[in-house]
Amino acid sequence: MAKAVIDLRSDTVTLPTPEMRRAIAEAELGDDVYGEDPSVLRLEAMAAERMGKEAALLVTSGTQGNLVGILSHTQRGDEVIVGDQSHILNYEVAGCAMVGGIQLRAVPNVDGMLNPADVQAAIRSADVHQPRTGAVCIENTHNRNGGAVLDAAQTHAIAAVAHAADIPVHLDGARIFNAAVALGVDVRTLTAEADSVTFCLSKGLAAPVGSLLCGTKSYIQIARKYRKILGGGMRQAGIIAAAGIVALNTMVDRLAEDHANARFLAEGLAELPGINLNPEKVCTDIVIFDVTAPQGATALIASFRERGLLCGQAGPNRIRMVTHYGIERADVERALQIARDVLVGTPVGAR
Repeated sequence: MAKAVIDLRSDTVTLPTPEMRRAIAEAELGDDVYGEDPSVLRLEAMAAERMGKEAALLVTSGTQGNLVGILSHTQRGDEVIVGDQSHILNYEVAGCAMVGGIQLRAVPNVDGMLNPADVQAAIRSADVHQPRTGAVCIENTHNRNGGAVLDAAQTHAIAAVAHAADIPVHLDGARIFNAAVALGVDVRTLTAEADSVTFCLSKGLAAPVGSLLCGTKSYIQIARKYRKILGGGMRQAGIIAAAGIVALNTMVDRLAEDHANARFLAEGLAELPGINLNPEKVCTDIVIFDVTAPQGATALIASFRERGLLCGQAGPNRIRMVTHYGIERADVERALQIARDVLVGTPVGAR
């Protein structure tokens, strides 16, 4: 019998748990555009409470949540400060510009953090020649920076600069629960100074679809209209919300298992020739490493795939692997053996 494929491309490949499937089948439903879906209302209330905010809005994805979140803070012609390695800048299809007429201004990311002095310098003055700075965006955990975590003090340092200039802060918290688990803190300590936050249900929490945008009641009222403009007004969305409720109730604490597996994976990869990786920087579920092997990242990924290991390319010579629900320690051990076979030279089928 052929061995199952080990899919480390992303935690978005997770499948719903049996409890989620039952909840979907049994979900109490209504029309959410009319505000009448009881499962959606319950999920939104749970999300707002978890994030320490007044209200929440179910959206289809993290990308939609970030776009709705930014549009709800800004007006056309504004500029928004983001990190140069941020998901909003690199992976969200220029939605701010295309849909909102919003210009993004990038400042450097270092281990996921923005230097508050850089943020301060990027804030526009009240000059007729310059756009208005409409928002500052931060990301926690940070995807392209290998799942790096921002603690409460780091968030405070950025928020203090923005708020001193009366500029709101939007937190792309797609994996904010990973950050809280890694730091051993209540997630609200990491979201307290953000004016809005988006988090995903469909990554490490393993729900099949959906994200939540959280903020004040008045802010979420504005966001609801932008969600409708973007085609995100869903009807009997309780079938989505039901899985999200299970995710929030049952899947947060187990993220520590993903983190342990990622560190184990990183430590094993770091021992192999052709890989440049510091395991000490791996603190959540994302492992990104540089390839120094002569075949390069693209060929290495293809060789891994031939042997049943899927991973992603994070740059010309960078590879990304992500642990998640459905990946056990035995899978990580097999992934390491595949990598060892490819890099050390064991032929396919020899083991």
